Amino acid sequence: MCLDARPLAEAGARWVNGVARWLLDAAEIPPPTGDELRGDDGPFHLIAGWGPERVTMHERGVLELDMRRLVARLQAMAADAGAELRGDVRVLGLDGDRLDTSEGPLHAEWIVDASGLAGARLIDMPTVDRQHLCAAAQAVHAVTDLEAARAYFERHEVPEGESLCFTGIAGGYSILNLRLEGDELSVLTGSIPADGHPSGRALLDRFVAEQPWIGAEQFGGARAIPIRRPFDRLVHGRVALLGDAGCQVFSAHGSGIGIGLLAGRMLAEALARGRGPADYQRRFLREQGGVLAAYDIFRRHSQQLRAEDLATLMRAGLLDAASATAGASQRLPELDPAMARAKLEALTRAPKHALALAAVGARMAAVAGLYLGYPDDRERLPLWSRAVARLVGDRQPDITGISD
Repeated sequence: MCLDARPLAEAGARWVNGVARWLLDAAEIPPPTGDELRGDDGPFHLIAGWGPERVTMHERGVLELDMRRLVARLQAMAADAGAELRGDVRVLGLDGDRLDTSEGPLHAEWIVDASGLAGARLIDMPTVDRQHLCAAAQAVHAVTDLEAARAYFERHEVPEGESLCFTGIAGGYSILNLRLEGDELSVLTGSIPADGHPSGRALLDRFVAEQPWIGAEQFGGARAIPIRRPFDRLVHGRVALLGDAGCQVFSAHGSGIGIGLLAGRMLAEALARGRGPADYQRRFLREQGGVLAAYDIFRRHSQQLRAEDLATLMRAGLLDAASATAGASQRLPELDPAMARAKLEALTRAPKHALALAAVGARMAAVAGLYLGYPDDRERLPLWSRAVARLVGDRQPDITGISD
């Protein structure tokens, strides 16, 4: 049984989202086709501030998906498999195995809370600090003057169909990502308002208003995304957290769709094999928690950078296509001998930034190692949680005692 507070035709994300191809494969989701696939990878130009310094990724392994159509496809797959889906149903609370809803009580052996950060909150979860919330927006607009649109991209030396992404325009953790496809423009923005910056929606609206060649919005949406590491506890009793409800988001660029699908696959397998949700928690945090926590450390560092800092990193080779591609595909970079030599050479060109990144890299490696040993023993969890919080830089761990 799947419940959604909104009508089923309006459930889920309503915008275009980039999803790493390998995550769709790992979640065993058939590849997107037709109108669902808005863009099949292609070069991505990451620009420091408004330019000119840039890094170009030629193959990220990322697909641009129309989330409205992906949600509809997943709903149809679920219904074909025997699931019952109900829209316009609100969850009011939980008492044992009884879920109280706006349509009366339901009884279930297992309950999955995938209702988002501010959703049902069926178990006590840590509060996500506002400094770890990205205000993101995405919209597809009509192009009213195609010649002017092409001229805009030509000025930035980006061919039609390739992505033009300005970063650091409103704090270190901010983007304006543009992609021209025929007579439509895809616009993605994001920032952290808690640091005193305009929201992603404000950035998007301002850019659209400044460009006379951009017409009416066709579809899109905006929301706050948690960009901290996953909660140290994803399961309590019969309830399992999934997606934004468990902070299962790739922190470096705030994408949670792919990793949420993979987490859903892990949870389904744990329940189908009779191992219970605790097996899902252990497997997800051991296999994916370290990558997500490591990039949380990197994100907190990048959040403090200015556009000129990003330009320096690019010029020095500290931020290059290889490291940017690893982040885009949601994997840790592989440090081969050639890359190691390049980073050592960069030390002479930008010593301050190189040493800061070396310290960040050491903490990333350490926290990734901690997650490999996510404890089976509940009594060890508070100590593990404190160690993770210290490495990541949190004032307080998620778990402070056995009762938690």
